Amino acid sequence: MNDEFKGKSGKVKVMYVRGEDESDKRGHNPRTGKGGSRQDGSRRPSRSADNRAGRGRDEGRSDSPWRTVSRAPGAQQDDKPDHGGISGKSFIDPQQLRRQRLEETRVYGENACQALFQSRPECIVRAWFVQSVTPRFRDALKWMAANRKAYHTVDEAELQKVSGTEHHGGVCFLIKKRMGMPVSDWLATAGEKDCVVALEDIGNPHNLGGIMRSCAHFGARGLLVDDAALLESGAAVRTAEGGAEHVQAISGESFAAGLNTFRQAGYTIVTTSSHQGTPLTQAELPARMVLVLGQERDGLSDSTFQQSDLSVSVAGTGNVESLNVSVATGVLLAEWWRQNS
Repeated sequence: MNDEFKGKSGKVKVMYVRGEDESDKRGHNPRTGKGGSRQDGSRRPSRSADNRAGRGRDEGRSDSPWRTVSRAPGAQQDDKPDHGGISGKSFIDPQQLRRQRLEETRVYGENACQALFQSRPECIVRAWFVQSVTPRFRDALKWMAANRKAYHTVDEAELQKVSGTEHHGGVCFLIKKRMGMPVSDWLATAGEKDCVVALEDIGNPHNLGGIMRSCAHFGARGLLVDDAALLESGAAVRTAEGGAEHVQAISGESFAAGLNTFRQAGYTIVTTSSHQGTPLTQAELPARMVLVLGQERDGLSDSTFQQSDLSVSVAGTGNVESLNVSVATGVLLAEWWRQNS
């Protein structure tokens, strides 16, 4: 087959070998029944037969073993959309795909995915497993089959492509993201003992995962953040080792406005400092408080630090400037739990 020649119309001329039956069908009109060969086997003469007879370029046309059809350039090309390593997906509208990607995220890690399935299975859209972990996800597989959720058993290479990391733990879920809860809704259900952790400009997913793990361990159920989606990243959820399912993102009109709303509701705003403040071992941490933490390099902004009702410090050798923010969170929450449990 030769499909490289283009006619004047710009269409690619595709030439196929004519079958034995097609010579009789040539010129036949299936609607009217006219044209083609007669019943006695002779051909119906063409009106322009005499004209064609005088043209050397058309001689032998009816005996040619080739037939020619036209198609638009690229008509047979199979342009498959890129779904970011997700196999088995049919084509969807690009705008719909963009909307879904804003609403969905991928989480991975065996403990993280087990906890997610136990906590909110309805958010699972699709799942991938390596064969070796499927026995430990037997209940999840049964649930997904019963609820028509797509899942795939894949090899390590494909799972790495789907999850975007080699630290996938043998499983990856595509899930619907959780949205941040408004401060007012949180306060409507908060108890007399409530510790909320507020994170200013902390975006490292491994630090976020470590913080969520400490929060889950010491009973701090709320995290005030600017962007709730940060807590749903795959790396953060995997590092939390299931702790992400025991904390809730909280959002205000702004970070400062959220802190102010908590203060008006009777919460104590507690900040930390490496060089000043009440030593943690001497501080009395209230049952209802917001523990505010900032990034390690710059710490809290001046405006946030000025909102503090109590500043505490964690004493140490002084060999390093400060603790990692996720480690510091664990130390502070452990003391809050000790005093209020």
